[in-house]
Amino acid sequence: MKQRALHLAAYDITAADRLCRALEILHDYATGGQKSVFECFLTPGERRELLQRMDETIDHEEDRFFLIPLSRRAKTRTLGSGTRPVEPKYYYLG
Repeated sequence: MKQRALHLAAYDITAADRLCRALEILHDYATGGQKSVFECFLTPGERRELLQRMDETIDHEEDRFFLIPLSRRAKTRTLGSGTRPVEPKYYYLG
């Protein structure tokens, strides 16, 4: 299996139609998250594809999208009843 890296994807999108499209795109890649922040385990190719799809979706004057790589060496800290992100054994893309 290709090496995947954990990323946090976050957005702030002002228009409802773009917001729905962005949410659909992120659900194609996300393994977890809530509201407007998602955990995504991505290969380099999937990272490029996600960035391209979001670039084509958002309005660069009004919207914001962030894709932040996280280090596997960094300690995970949670508040409340959070759980560590775990890479799934398989992915379904369809």
